[in-house]
Amino acid sequence: MAHNIPSLSNRNSARLHPVEMRFAPLFCFGLLTLACALASFAFACATPFAAFAVIAAATLPLRPALLVVAAAWLINQAIGFGALGYPHDLNTVAWGFVIGAAALTATVAAVLVLRTAASVTLPIAFGLALACAYAAYELVLFAATPALGGAGDFTLVIVARLAVLNVLWFVGLLVACEVARLLGADRQSHVVS
Repeated sequence: MAHNIPSLSNRNSARLHPVEMRFAPLFCFGLLTLACALASFAFACATPFAAFAVIAAATLPLRPALLVVAAAWLINQAIGFGALGYPHDLNTVAWGFVIGAAALTATVAAVLVLRTAASVTLPIAFGLALACAYAAYELVLFAATPALGGAGDFTLVIVARLAVLNVLWFVGLLVACEVARLLGADRQSHVVS
């Protein structure tokens, strides 16, 4: 993995380079689409958007990262309302939009942390980005509870369990990125020889 740090002046830098930069948005979109579909069917309302946000932020500049995370959110909502039978009521739809806003906020938080974590090692930067993205995600969700209800779901046990879920998904997505990078490097070495 690359150890260069995205800075405010270099918006095209990324910490992860699983594929050539010109293919990065498509790769990230495909990876997060597949991951989102799997997570949506497996966990329904517990899709690990903070993990998705950090992978997108580490792979892409801000705008494409936001677009990819928004696309993952749309897929999650389509699966929820189409295949999983989410109730078609105003409260559920409103929560869907809050989840989308939380996912985008988590993405911005991850980008900002990765941009400012120039003096730390890659694992620490990723850990900080994931922690901040998860905190931002949960804070946006919690901020909606006075209007939409559900404050009782923010217990320490539930929030901690979802944090662990995000860490596990992040590690899995990171491994997928590294495998893609290694396969790409292997392909390039065969072309050169």
